Amino acid sequence: MEITDTQNDTSLLIKQSLAAKLREEIIEGHLAPGQRIIEGYWARKFGVAQTSVREAINLLISEGFATKASGRSARVTSYSEADIAQIYELRGALEGLAARLTTQIQPDLEPLETALKELRKATKGGDIRILIEADLNFHLRLCELSGNRFLYSQMRTLLIPLFAFVAMRVVQRHQTAEAWESDLDRHKRIIELIREGDPFAAEFAVRGAMQQFARRADAIWQRKDT
Repeated sequence: MEITDTQNDTSLLIKQSLAAKLREEIIEGHLAPGQRIIEGYWARKFGVAQTSVREAINLLISEGFATKASGRSARVTSYSEADIAQIYELRGALEGLAARLTTQIQPDLEPLETALKELRKATKGGDIRILIEADLNFHLRLCELSGNRFLYSQMRTLLIPLFAFVAMRVVQRHQTAEAWESDLDRHKRIIELIREGDPFAAEFAVRGAMQQFARRADAIWQRKDT
């Protein structure tokens, strides 16, 4: 039986709709970090085929909201406080390297400038989810501009689930965009130092920025649920 384009489009829309519903369950805390996402339960709840739920979960995995080990059920992405601290240590080293490499090759920084504008707009708008997406985009563009495709690939693997997890935490703790306002100047300074052409100054600035970002992440951890 031939599958038509219309059937493919319908299947894609169903998968995206289910993924959006599950994503909302995760972000709002109804599916907790580390919790199993049971395909059969959500298929019954949404009145769809289990295969459709599985495809939606795979989309969430690609977005960083879920993880799945071989032969096991998918689970909501989860990090411990120690995990977060270690991730920011690694980010400092790798994004610092990205800043140094970018400074050395001096590519067109328009993608980074555009990412900063998106971040400013999102911060001013106060939509925390859009803000986090814009923040992720800035750091991915920095790594991409380094010209090292292996660095960029590794940072995608590291950052996408991290920022998805941050989105869960800040929404559940009613964090506002104000916490990001002080970061705008740090992002701007990174671009300025890259443009000035001192690779080690740029690297140092990124490492310092990561320490500040890590402190905010720690504050999010310490804040009690309301």
